[in-house]
Amino acid sequence: MTDWLAPKYLDWLFTGFGVTVALALAASATATLLGFGLAVARNSHSALFARPATAYVALMRNTPLLVQLFFWYFGVAALLPASAVQWLSQAHVWHVVLFDIRWPTLETLAGFIGLTLYTTAFIGEEIRAGLRGVPAGQTHAAAALGLSRFAIFRHVVLPQAVRIAMPPLFGQYMNVVKNSSLTMAIGLAELSYASRQVETETFKTFQAFGIATLLYVGAIALIEAVSMVTTHRHATAPSR
Repeated sequence: MTDWLAPKYLDWLFTGFGVTVALALAASATATLLGFGLAVARNSHSALFARPATAYVALMRNTPLLVQLFFWYFGVAALLPASAVQWLSQAHVWHVVLFDIRWPTLETLAGFIGLTLYTTAFIGEEIRAGLRGVPAGQTHAAAALGLSRFAIFRHVVLPQAVRIAMPPLFGQYMNVVKNSSLTMAIGLAELSYASRQVETETFKTFQAFGIATLLYVGAIALIEAVSMVTTHRHATAPSR
């Protein structure tokens, strides 16, 4: 493969792939936490929580992700003072004990916020479906044993809901990897952006996008493998 592209361009592609993986991991973890809260709010009997959560899901699911990314990068940035935009765009490094914490670029910040908030709506619905998939009899039986509402949720409902929601959740994580390619539109140097850069400079279209495709397929295949192992482990857990 190195006969096709110089090491310099391979380095660009693998650096872009690293950005894709980091962005997908951060967005998936944050969206899972936010999605859990969204699912609980959607299942709430209080309209104060349920209605805003329903409106959020409708807004996010019915708006293209690309538009949302443009909103966070161009729209929100336009509302901020010029000094704030300049500060956000500059590199900042904080030395914390033995580690250097680098402030993300404005493109990274906008890409992370847009991708996370968009994914939260879908993950919230998957978790909500898992919660609703637990038979009501399980809750009634636990209540009859004297468990508190929190204990019922923590020890009875939540484990079963997670097991039900797990396969579609992994599907959403795959979508996060694929959707992260749209952040190239706001200038985030992830894998698609890097492959476009390599193609523009070398005119080796097949090599640049071929390697990018293999890296995307590898990442998706890894998530699929983790999904199968995790699902199988949970499915066989009761028989142990």
